[in-house]
Amino acid sequence: MCEVVRLLHLFPTVDATARDHLITRLRTATAGPDRRVLIQPTLPGVRNGGDILVHLRFDDHAGIGVPQLDAVLAAAAVAHVDGAEYCAGVGGFAEPRGSGSVHRVLLLRVDPHTPQSTVERFEADLLRMPRYIDTIRSWQLSRVTRAIGTSPWTHVWAQEFTDLTGLTGPYLMHPVHWAHVDRWFDPECPQVIVHDRVCHSFCANEPTYLA
Repeated sequence: MCEVVRLLHLFPTVDATARDHLITRLRTATAGPDRRVLIQPTLPGVRNGGDILVHLRFDDHAGIGVPQLDAVLAAAAVAHVDGAEYCAGVGGFAEPRGSGSVHRVLLLRVDPHTPQSTVERFEADLLRMPRYIDTIRSWQLSRVTRAIGTSPWTHVWAQEFTDLTGLTGPYLMHPVHWAHVDRWFDPECPQVIVHDRVCHSFCANEPTYLA
């Protein structure tokens, strides 16, 4: 399983009609067999998350380049793109599984000088969160194979939540978040390993599955 994430930052002059037209073009361009296509406008509250979230999942590595997607973006009113490509990852889902109503993606970069053992502890802390936060319906932490945009991203942390409140409330405000996970991001904490800005993006979880 291989995946592509693109966070599209549009020019300020692009209105909602033009944005929706672009989304339709992107969905048409990325349609294909054996893939999951999620292309939605982002919801209010994203941080460096862009205006459109694109998340594609392929059954194998062969389709990961998505030249049709790149062609549409090259011709569109897109000011900037942050994104990542990756294969596999560690994740799971809650019971009952459900689909979740909000899809969230976090792009981050771990300092390249971080010892591998520390990176593994950081990853373990992220993956521990669904055990305590029941608004997370599915999750996956992946290491990036190709990054584009503002930073050479190293990780993608993606989840599906019960609703927007489940993300902005129980998730972000949970003690396991601020007591165990935030230390890796907080510049005032000696354990910080994520120094660059992050891309925190989320949208309605309404994917299309094409066989």
